[in-house]
Amino acid sequence: MNFKTKTILSLVFVGLMFSSCKTSPEPRKPVTTKSDSFIQQSIKRNKAIVKKEEELIKKIIDADTTKQYFSSKNGFWYAYNVSNSKDSITPDIGDEVEFNYSILSLKNDTIYSRAELGERALIIDKENIFSGLRQGLKLMKINETVTFYFPSHKVYGYYGDQQKIGRNVPIKSIVTLNKITKDDTP
Repeated sequence: MNFKTKTILSLVFVGLMFSSCKTSPEPRKPVTTKSDSFIQQSIKRNKAIVKKEEELIKKIIDADTTKQYFSSKNGFWYAYNVSNSKDSITPDIGDEVEFNYSILSLKNDTIYSRAELGERALIIDKENIFSGLRQGLKLMKINETVTFYFPSHKVYGYYGDQQKIGRNVPIKSIVTLNKITKDDTP
């Protein structure tokens, strides 16, 4: 091949390379398409679990004619075993509370006894405890004992407590508030 032929072929080759290049990148199509069907199924399943647990708790409450139960705006039910009508102080965020409690199944089988759990002290909304108990303590006054019914999403939810409480297990808890130390920091 002579020089002229090589030059022409090189120019044609370079021309083809430039003409095949696009000025803007073309978006690639995804290999797999994601849909929100898994999320929608999960939401539907969780709503069904909550509904079933709430119906079971309501059935238990309706059968108990010895107590007056209240529905909390936080999604659980409670009744006073021992009420304190003399005091009006309830714990707020940052207050320290001392309390005893037990955890039972909805069939009244003891999961954790009061002796096993011992007396607890914690600062409201500053320490880790399941959300139902944290919210329930805020409703109590000193020397009150309250029975709470918590759906599983207010307790240990999908994972359980990794010990005695399985996943999606609603519980009954009997709590006595012994002391409130008000937070005096500004």
